[in-house]
Order: sequence, then C-alpha cells, then structure tokens
Amino acid sequence: MPDPAPPGELVLVVDNDPLFRASVREPLERAGFDVLEADDGDAALAAATRRKPELVLLDVCLPGASGYEVCHELRDRFGDTLGIIFVSGERIESIDRVSGLLLGADDYVVKPFDPDELLARIRTVVRRVSKPRRSANGNGHASGTHAADAELTPRELEVLELLAEGLTQTQIARQLVISPRTVGTHIQNLLGKLGVHSRAQAVALAHRMDFVAHQLHAVV
Repeated sequence: MPDPAPPGELVLVVDNDPLFRASVREPLERAGFDVLEADDGDAALAAATRRKPELVLLDVCLPGASGYEVCHELRDRFGDTLGIIFVSGERIESIDRVSGLLLGADDYVVKPFDPDELLARIRTVVRRVSKPRRSANGNGHASGTHAADAELTPRELEVLELLAEGLTQTQIARQLVISPRTVGTHIQNLLGKLGVHSRAQAVALAHRMDFVAHQLHAVV
C-alpha cells in the first residue's frame, strides 16, 4: 500500500457565510492547498492552535471577536510566520484597507473578487512566509532587519511620505514637479528595497516601524 501523500500548505478560511467558504475552498483545493474552515474568531484561533496554517483568509466582520482582533491575536502567537489576508464586503473604503494593513495583514481583498486574483494573492503571501525575506528572532517574530536597513534615497523617502499621506501617483508627481512615470519608478525601487509587493504594504510598514520619520530625520 503506497504511503499517503504529504499534506499540502494549509489555508484557514474564516467567514460566517458557508456559501462563501465553499466558493473559496474549491479553487484552493484544485490548486493543491489543504483547506480548513471556521465560522467565527474563536473557532479560527482554535484551529490555528491545532495546526498552524500557512495563510489565514480572514473576514473582517465576524460574530463575536472581529477579524481585527483575530489578526492581532494571530500576530501575537505566530509573528510573521503565517500570512493573513483580510476579506470584506462591508469594510471596503481605502481607510478600511489601510487600517487592516496597519494591524498586520499582508493583503486586503474586497468582495466580490475574481477567484483567480484571490488565488494569485494567496500564492504570493504563501511564498513570502515559506521563504521569509526578514530574519526571525527566537520567539518567531520577524525582526524587520530588511526594512530597517533599507537605504532609500531622499527622493524615495519623499515619495513614501506622500504615499503615507494618501496621495495618488499623479498628485505626488504634481507636488514634486516630476512626471508620473518617474514617480512610478521611485515607487518600484522603494518597494524592492523594503521587500514588499504593494504600495499599501509599503505604507503599512512605514507606519508600523516609524520608518519615514526616522529616515527623513537622518537625511536632514
């Protein structure tokens, strides 16, 4: 009798809507992921304790403890060794997405979404936690060395600061009197130096580490 196949990477889907969980489970399992489901925050934390997932797909609005509270608890327990993607069909404004990222989520997806896009985002985050870019200390929390050691140019720092203030690429170009294409180049450069994949993640990282203020003070 052949040995059983090894378990795949685990995604924990946390949502109180069973139809949503089922709609996510099918493409994830086709892609080779193991899937666990939870319908509230307590069940999610219990499931993560039994077997740590690679990624938690976490609805913001849950009965009982909110998705934000669950995210905070998961980060306390596991640090950056698991991925967290918020999903929401109610909290869909820009400030909601930024708040979720500032709380420690890796991404924020608004319902409804294309299943292939969600799968691509999940794979991106799972790759990050499988091969972390930042070293971890003894308790499993990322040390943030990569970002802290990033040497942004004065112009990249200006762009990051304006992104953190909520300006668009066109607005930044107008304020700095450069072309939007040049702003885009600066954004791509700083994303690479900070080791993140999106502008929202760069802004969240800058806020969490007080990175912009620290670096700008060093330049002055």
